[in-house]
Amino acid sequence: MRILYLHQHFSTPGGATATRSFAMARALAARGHEVTLACGGYEGAETGLTGPFRHGRREGSVDAFRVVEFAIPCGNRQGLGERAGAFLRYAGRAAGLALSGRFDLTLASSTPLSVALPALLARRLRALPFVFEIRDPWPELPRAMGIGSPGLWWAMDRLADAACRQARAVIALSEGMAETARAHGARLVEVLPNGCDLHLFGPHVPPWRPGFIPPDAVLATYAGAHGPANGLHQLVEAAARVRDPRLHLLLIGEGAEKRRLQVEAAGLRNLHFLDPLPKPRLARLLAGSQIGLQCLAPVAAFAEWTAPNKLMDYLAAGLPVVANSPGRAARLLEDGPCGLATPPGDAAALAAALDALAADPARRAALGRAARRQAEQRWDRRLLADRFCALVEAAA
Repeated sequence: MRILYLHQHFSTPGGATATRSFAMARALAARGHEVTLACGGYEGAETGLTGPFRHGRREGSVDAFRVVEFAIPCGNRQGLGERAGAFLRYAGRAAGLALSGRFDLTLASSTPLSVALPALLARRLRALPFVFEIRDPWPELPRAMGIGSPGLWWAMDRLADAACRQARAVIALSEGMAETARAHGARLVEVLPNGCDLHLFGPHVPPWRPGFIPPDAVLATYAGAHGPANGLHQLVEAAARVRDPRLHLLLIGEGAEKRRLQVEAAGLRNLHFLDPLPKPRLARLLAGSQIGLQCLAPVAAFAEWTAPNKLMDYLAAGLPVVANSPGRAARLLEDGPCGLATPPGDAAALAAALDALAADPARRAALGRAARRQAEQRWDRRLLADRFCALVEAAA
């Protein structure tokens, strides 16, 4: 089968962002399918292509599939208008590819929601069936955060309606996202969550930590975006409240809020920042950490409508996790248990949870073993990829 895989934010493991589409494209190719993955240039991503762009595009073989990269930069540091422009430019270029190439099925992975536009156009003009994957529910999340306007939310609602109703199948990363798909009219919805890369992350990885971290420090690491949705000011406040002098917090990543966070954290000797790291380097840093940090802004919708990839990396690395998220994340941490969940927006509770783990290495070790066990038993990405491929094949 010839599959056009549309994911604007694609990255190989050489980048510093999520690699789900890389793993799924590779799994599809391993089953004999001819996969073309079309992407843009996402901040922190590495597409695996190094040649020059010609007419705003370059392409080549990455692993066992073809990648087409459009010269359309996009990232969390851009403003809303600039990112919206990048989304629409990508949709236009991807539509041209979908209409000119020979494909049997389109696989459209959001966010952004605009990735559904070329899939819908190819269905209408070429009767090309498509599968729609929801990684973040739009417009539900932007509306919950107050980002955008009623007119924009209305337009996104109509696009989500069309994508969910006309897709052969919808893949959602959580039950909460699946509910939004059904509300938009989807008939066949499958929940396939983020998985763990048990080869890249784990206790077998040699540890590393930056030289500015004291060798006897208990290191709590956050690896992810620094945007409004992440609410990282809560970690800054928690760092100011912790009592254990051995406890250090390390925030790795990039985003629109990073500079403001660095200003807020001025004078805190136990809070540090790093630029995004390639996944193999991040795996070594997590192996050299004692705690994984999961943080989101205190928005009620985040409880069931998010599926942070970083949480899977922490579990695979065998780290106990401290999270400020209720709902799905809290339920994952109860399994084992493998971490501590604190109330959203409560920096004092975050600090108390960190202090408790810093003071109890035996408890950290037990939680970490439970985290790795859960990763192996429930979230092995290879098993999830098999289910993903079977669903795509059935939809065709």
